[in-house]
Amino acid sequence: MASESSFDVVSKVDHQEVDNALNQAAKEIRNRFDFKGTDSEIRWSGEAIEMESTSEEKIAAVWDVFQSKLVRRGVSLKAVKASEPRISGKTWHRTATLSEGISTEDAKKVSKLVRDEGPKGVKCQVQGDELRVSSKKRDDLQAVQRLILDQDYDFAVQFTNYR
Repeated sequence: MASESSFDVVSKVDHQEVDNALNQAAKEIRNRFDFKGTDSEIRWSGEAIEMESTSEEKIAAVWDVFQSKLVRRGVSLKAVKASEPRISGKTWHRTATLSEGISTEDAKKVSKLVRDEGPKGVKCQVQGDELRVSSKKRDDLQAVQRLILDQDYDFAVQFTNYR
């Protein structure tokens, strides 16, 4: 009898890479000519990332710099959610948060996709904030991974624990 192979569908963020991207963005903002005299800044504020500047255009530019650094470091932009720019006094603020884990609702969407369009004999099981996919054939699991990656979900998707 063949043993079952499986993998986990997860949505995780490497906090060290986000921290490195934030530090690189902060350095670029301090040194770029177009940010001189605008008091533009990006920093950690607890678990959130706080951005501030003197104009709405500059706060958008700070967000763009941070996004480019995240992409270069291999962090999915779907894992970082930013609020709309808001004004407070004379400064503009924007807050970004990291979203991790697959909600039960999203896990059910992925599970339904695998059931409807995936190979027969593949089973899905929700385990907390991740989804375990198992099958007797490894080729079926690879087909399921391609199927999940081809979908455009609003959350970051990674595969771990492949055995």
